Amino acid sequence: MSSNSKDPSLPLPASKPIIDRTPSYIQFTPQRAIASFENLVALANHQERLKEARKIIWRDRGEPAVELDGLWECVEHAGRGGMRAAAIAFAIRASVNLILATIRVGKIPKNMRLALIRHAIFGPDSFRFAAMLGSFVSIYKALINSLPILFPVSRPKVVSLEQPFEDDDSDEEIAHAESRIGSVHTRPHRFGALVREARLSSSAQAHQEWVRKKTRRWHAVLSGALAGGLAVMFEKRSRRIVIAQQLFVRGLQGSYNAFTTRRGWHVPHGDVLVFCLCCAQIVYAFFSRPDTLPRSYTTWLTTASGAPPPAINMVRDINRIGTFKVQDLDKILQREDLIPANRTAILARKALAISTPPNYGPSYPPCGAVHPWVASCTQVPFPRFFTVFKWAFPIYGALHFVPLMLFKRGAFWGKGREAWMRMLGRAGWGTVRSSAFMASFVAVYQSWFCFKHYLHAVLSSRSSKSKFTLPQPLIDLLASKYSYALGGFFGALSLLVEEKRRRGELAMYVLPKGLESAWLTARGKGWIIRTGEFGEMMLTAIGMGMVMSTYQNDPQHLSGLVRRILYQFIGPN
Repeated sequence: MSSNSKDPSLPLPASKPIIDRTPSYIQFTPQRAIASFENLVALANHQERLKEARKIIWRDRGEPAVELDGLWECVEHAGRGGMRAAAIAFAIRASVNLILATIRVGKIPKNMRLALIRHAIFGPDSFRFAAMLGSFVSIYKALINSLPILFPVSRPKVVSLEQPFEDDDSDEEIAHAESRIGSVHTRPHRFGALVREARLSSSAQAHQEWVRKKTRRWHAVLSGALAGGLAVMFEKRSRRIVIAQQLFVRGLQGSYNAFTTRRGWHVPHGDVLVFCLCCAQIVYAFFSRPDTLPRSYTTWLTTASGAPPPAINMVRDINRIGTFKVQDLDKILQREDLIPANRTAILARKALAISTPPNYGPSYPPCGAVHPWVASCTQVPFPRFFTVFKWAFPIYGALHFVPLMLFKRGAFWGKGREAWMRMLGRAGWGTVRSSAFMASFVAVYQSWFCFKHYLHAVLSSRSSKSKFTLPQPLIDLLASKYSYALGGFFGALSLLVEEKRRRGELAMYVLPKGLESAWLTARGKGWIIRTGEFGEMMLTAIGMGMVMSTYQNDPQHLSGLVRRILYQFIGPN
């Protein structure tokens, strides 16, 4: 028998045991696959809804202009835009009020805190602000889109001639221009010359094409003027003048930039010139017509000047009524920092005032009353410079550092130590320059104040002894109230110390106050008529007419902040 044959009597070997084990890999059943796919679809829909909701709050760049063919479509489009603008305005104003209320909540009794927060969010200020911006957007959108339908624009087709930008400029100039406006191309002028203009992005170029095809400049002027003049009436009267001033100044800035660019004009240091003229008016008003300036602004100017308030009151009284109060001299005599030499001069002036009323001597206070802690006028500028510098440094430090850390957090914290140090150094240097600007202004004005009085005294004493003297009216001009305005002009030249990009911002800051003071001064002298209750409305209408004309036709000439705000609330049309 072969050994390979199996004996049937032998037991069979045990079979391999079966192990019931769940596999380690993931198994998808069809039901789970379907559920997963449905979740992905739901997630995609959710992201799309979030994206659409974000557009309600924040408008993406490059949004195309909406083509509207009927008046009812214009009304519907304006209604949607107005409701969106009103909702955003309400949220912004309520948020600001809530922040201010949170700062004050510690000083309010506990039983009134809830009412304070409720009033901050749902108070009349939030609804007024929402009504103002919502009505402005609705009226403007309805008009700017309806006027091209009612008055169609027929323009001849112009063949554009482009010249390569690289043909006549270096690579550095190209890079510099592209960093500012993207790129540049040329177009034919009516006199045959090629005029350069910015080459915009595709969406911005489409918007400009829509403007050229659909609207005229007067469409934007009329729409902005009517919408602005009517919308500002929703705000409180105390706030209308501030809104009207800011809109008028921004419109004036954009219109001036567009006009000078179109004509090829350029005023060297125009921002410095505007700042000097405004400061001349403000300083004149500070010493002669303080009622034409906001009270908070006069308080700030008094603190920045460093002069004793009684001395400032003496100058105002002399400029307005020709005399001053002896009580103001007594207040200066009570100062602890008054040195003996200045005390002697002030006592002599007081004796003259008592012995010869109402003629109190020269038509200006003694210099010892303005700087009682320093005897010589030549020793005033440098100590005053360092005093004002130390006072202004933390103020300008906050203005330079706080926006850097709040609005540029990514660039400030996330780009490495070198970028962090570079931005800190730039902000620190900007703080130093701004503080030096303010200190230089005060030091220059203080020097002018003392110098003009010294020169007046010298020329007046020599007028009767010398054959060749200046006319007495010209000498008296050094002691008149207009000499203070001239000192404000000279002091404002310290703006050249500031960084160039901040000069325009400072000029736009003082321009509304200078214009308001000049207007009130002229109205007090009877040079202009009174506008009554409609002055703020008319000023807002003029300002918004200029702003919207520039926004629709030359948006690059508006400041970046104004342009971004208008785009978020209004859009391309």
